[in-house]
Amino acid sequence: MKPLLSFSSLTRRAALPLVAALALAGCGSFGNDTKPAGGDDIHVMTSGGFTAAYNDLRPEFERSSGRTVKTAYGASMGNAQDSIPSRLGRNEPADVVILARPALDDLVAKGKVVAGSQVDLVRSAIGLAVRKGAPRLDIGSVDALKRTLIAAPSIAYSASASGTYYETELLKKLGIEDQVKPKSKRILSERVGTVVARGDAALGLQQVSELLPVAGIDYIGPLPAEVQQNTVFSAGIATASKQPDAARQLIRYLNSPAAAPTIAKTGLEPLTAR
Repeated sequence: MKPLLSFSSLTRRAALPLVAALALAGCGSFGNDTKPAGGDDIHVMTSGGFTAAYNDLRPEFERSSGRTVKTAYGASMGNAQDSIPSRLGRNEPADVVILARPALDDLVAKGKVVAGSQVDLVRSAIGLAVRKGAPRLDIGSVDALKRTLIAAPSIAYSASASGTYYETELLKKLGIEDQVKPKSKRILSERVGTVVARGDAALGLQQVSELLPVAGIDYIGPLPAEVQQNTVFSAGIATASKQPDAARQLIRYLNSPAAAPTIAKTGLEPLTAR
């Protein structure tokens, strides 16, 4: 029998797929030659904060598990047609839902998500961006942030967790609500960064992980620590799931050490299971 290769003998590029495969094996992955019994698709609903990481991780899960994952995207909260609560309200197919923890717990209370199935995946900070090539604004302190928000001709913010914080808490904390809120626009069913890139807003505020992938903008940094709000994004199993075992397998993979480097690259802090 040939000896197993040690990780020290592998390049970093070669090691990461192996780690991912081992993680899936630990999650009850299936053999390479057979599809899982009753190999139906897994249906996932995910909000924007986790989208970039999820999109990077999904192909490896599909390859290693032999399952196909179908995805619907939407905000964690609100009444937009494509928000996760609206989708579940229409009984769209869902096995796994990934969204801000308070919104997930609300879905548990409403009977849409299985109680006790919640798993915290990441911690996410709020940041700001301008159109690509625009002057880089100073938000390095609370006073600088206040000056920047007051001076900005228009501000776009999301209709989800970061936007709720902005319109209900942040502007009040800064004491500039009357000056800034009238020129602020709540964005439904679209990335804030896309609005800024188009030139429809001078400044955009959203989860860092939602700003970083958008072309045509310059990310200028996170909110100062004194007024930052970190949001935990978590996964749960829908009560209407037709694939609860597969849903648990996917959640374990997203929460595994193998997934952590990919998650971190998207501007999120992994809350990896230990």
